[in-house]
Amino acid sequence: MNVLHLETSPYLLQHANNPVHWKGWNSKSLQQAITKNKLIIVSVGYSACHWCHVMEHESFEDEEVAKIMNYSFINIKVDREERPDIDAVYMKAVQLMTSRGGWPMNVVCLPDGRPIWGGTYFPKKDWMHYLDQLQNLFENDLNKLEEYANKLTDGIKMLSIVQTEENKEEKNNFSLDNLIKKWQKSFDLEFGGMARAPKFMMPNNYEFLLHYGYINKQQELLNFVDLTLKKMAFGGLFDVIDGGFSRYSVDLKWHVPHFEKMLYDNGQLVSLYSNAYKHNKNWLYKEVIQKSLKFITQEWLTDEYGFYSALDADSLNKSGKLEEGAFYVWQKEELEFIIQEELDLFSQVFNINEFGFWEHNNYVLIQSEDLEIIASKNKITLEELQAKKQSWEIKLYQHREKRKKPRLDNKLLCSWNAIMLKGFLDAHQAIKEDDYLKIALKNADFIVEKYIKKDGSLWHSYKNGISSISGFLEDYAFTIESFIVLYQTTLDENWLQVAKKLTDYCLEYFYDSDTKFFRFTSKNEEELIAIHFEIEDNVIPASNSVMAKNLFILSNYFFANNYREISATMLQITLSKVDYPSAFSNWLQLHLLFSENQIELAVCSSNAKEMISELNGYYRPNILLAGCEKKSELPILKDRFKENQTLFYECKNQTCRIPEIDFQKIKNDLFVN
Repeated sequence: MNVLHLETSPYLLQHANNPVHWKGWNSKSLQQAITKNKLIIVSVGYSACHWCHVMEHESFEDEEVAKIMNYSFINIKVDREERPDIDAVYMKAVQLMTSRGGWPMNVVCLPDGRPIWGGTYFPKKDWMHYLDQLQNLFENDLNKLEEYANKLTDGIKMLSIVQTEENKEEKNNFSLDNLIKKWQKSFDLEFGGMARAPKFMMPNNYEFLLHYGYINKQQELLNFVDLTLKKMAFGGLFDVIDGGFSRYSVDLKWHVPHFEKMLYDNGQLVSLYSNAYKHNKNWLYKEVIQKSLKFITQEWLTDEYGFYSALDADSLNKSGKLEEGAFYVWQKEELEFIIQEELDLFSQVFNINEFGFWEHNNYVLIQSEDLEIIASKNKITLEELQAKKQSWEIKLYQHREKRKKPRLDNKLLCSWNAIMLKGFLDAHQAIKEDDYLKIALKNADFIVEKYIKKDGSLWHSYKNGISSISGFLEDYAFTIESFIVLYQTTLDENWLQVAKKLTDYCLEYFYDSDTKFFRFTSKNEEELIAIHFEIEDNVIPASNSVMAKNLFILSNYFFANNYREISATMLQITLSKVDYPSAFSNWLQLHLLFSENQIELAVCSSNAKEMISELNGYYRPNILLAGCEKKSELPILKDRFKENQTLFYECKNQTCRIPEIDFQKIKNDLFVN
């Protein structure tokens, strides 16, 4: 029977009424496969996944399909967001078999969990055909399946192994400048981003390019980052009506999104736009930040100050059927009714024309020209057009709120909450909105209360008052990172101490001394068919690259040479393998932190918080800030505070200058000029 009604994952609960006898991933389900000697179907997806819903409707809700699956297989449903470890291991199998991946991901395994076949979405007839073939092989040619399973499992293990042999020639030949030049060949110089579709936002790519362009005074790169952020904000990818970004664009111009909204995307993008706003004070970036955080606060912030995970791509259309993007699209007749006599001007701003047309008489709002240009064409002031645009957005929001909203994924993940926490902190630093800091502090308290166990380890998920699933490396890495930024924002050293404790826990239970990297799962947890090391940065930076940066930053605060050495070793091994920089952008940013441009600045004064707050408003990625308003035992601040004095300690390459006493001079020397 289907037992998914016993689960808490919204994705698993979506399948609780399927005729397929779904089970959750647990020791009982796995043992049943061995006891009954049945093949296992491991079907992985997530609640906001459109094609997961399509395959559910076509196959998993179908009695004919269910009959085959129930008779011959043990059927296990997995929420990839709850169990990223399972997803990662079997995704490697699918990529080895098909050279591609994605969701839904469906893998057929031998009773012991070793995969023998898999792929992503399958139409009903194909799915049934393959299952029949596999069952026939299992009954009549098991040796062939065993042989293939052994080879495939060996391949997965090889992919999981971190090669640590140093290639001195490759290391000496590493050139960041050459990598950037190679990368630039993929830039879309018309719409920003990479010149391919579908188009993912990859926030960390642009964090690195902004950092690199600033440090090296490469205006061409800075202009490209600005172009990308502007076009993403203009496109249908960004919900101009209510804020928040969808997951990716299916086209080159950021127009038609895959309509699900994910917490991890929006947290990272708020941070990116906040840093870009610090750099050039572009009013559009501020608007994106404010709209996004308003949406997140209204739709995802819980009474306990945690953040929900996602909104579905699908929502009910006028006919009461689930349809991708139904909540977000507009037809011209609707717009004529809402906007009335100003439709012509509205159409110029949001392209109710061929450029903004999608399909089935639907338009996805997209801007292509700056408001200044449109205002000039229509002989009105920019202020008038901005006011009209704001008025239109309010009207559209009020109209759209009457529609059925997309389904909510209401689980709360530790790692994603930490990413969003950092987003609120970065936004507070950039635009000085105190409410953002208040929400961040309450969310940090929520993380401490709901995710940190008595033994110092973390939980991964929280829902309905219950914390569950032991934390993965991503939970530790992003929580540590956000708590470091919390210290840098508030100068409350307690957050730094918690970050250090979590780091030490990772070193004990996740660090692998043979590979010099951190495992994705704790040594205390039951192992899957292969150990997973997350190295390459993707839409979310790799947990190992985040940990390496954390170790570098904490080494400066605590004078912890062992942290610095581990971070440097991880970086050196990784740099020897970089061939396409987009998959290693967070590592490359760490490389910049190790450069001679890096500065540590300690502010010791009775009003250090006020000065730190001002300095945090500048984009200076090469300056690590610390500060105290009283005597501190933190190594970077120890014996530096003097009563009734304001002292600034500027250090570089482990060498410090004579303390400065003039705030304006420090500001002019390091931040303003």
